[in-house]
Amino acid sequence: MKILIRAIVSFFVFIVDVAYGKRSYARFYLLETIARVPYFSFLSVLHLYETIGFWRKADWLKVHFAETWNELHHLLIMESLGGNRYWGDRFVAQHVAIAYYWVVVPIYMLSPQYAYYLMELIENHAYHTYDDYLKTHEEELKAQPAPQIAIDYYRDGDLYMFEEVQTQPSGEFRRPNVDNLYDIFLNIRDDECEHVKTMEMLQKPEARQTFKSPHSILESRHSALALKPANLDEMV
Repeated sequence: MKILIRAIVSFFVFIVDVAYGKRSYARFYLLETIARVPYFSFLSVLHLYETIGFWRKADWLKVHFAETWNELHHLLIMESLGGNRYWGDRFVAQHVAIAYYWVVVPIYMLSPQYAYYLMELIENHAYHTYDDYLKTHEEELKAQPAPQIAIDYYRDGDLYMFEEVQTQPSGEFRRPNVDNLYDIFLNIRDDECEHVKTMEMLQKPEARQTFKSPHSILESRHSALALKPANLDEMV
């Protein structure tokens, strides 16, 4: 099954690369429109399971919603750069997204692990796409200002949702620079890496019992630290 998934993703990547060529912003717009869709599928199925009393995973819902919020802001950034300028690009992206939603829903219901593996491959491709773009256009991007929507998301707005996509933070959440367009694409690339790590974690057999959102992890750590002095006093 994983071989088939890899083949499908490789074919999709080939088609996109051929169709869009050097039209980078239009390609990014397409990718970000589609990238949100599996998280919608995950949320739909999780809400269904909760409604029928199958199982409830608040942290899974929270993280997947944060991931849709993250991808939404990637999409808004690409729109601010003109990636959705042409009707044809919007038509293709939106219709592929609708079809993709109904492909992912049954896969997720039958096997969450395979659905997460599919998304891991997609997000990994996105990471390398942005990484290559940064290496090729570094000077050009550094000379351009950061879009306001990106500044609001990464620095000046409510950062809770941004923090929720930062997998297992080691004490502090990421606070990236937003000084120019290069910084923004660097942040988007790093976001994709966080998505990959989350998808990898959710494929583990023990994920249903152990997976926690970044804020839940920090809250647990803080609670444990708060208990230590009390325990020491009790020992004395």
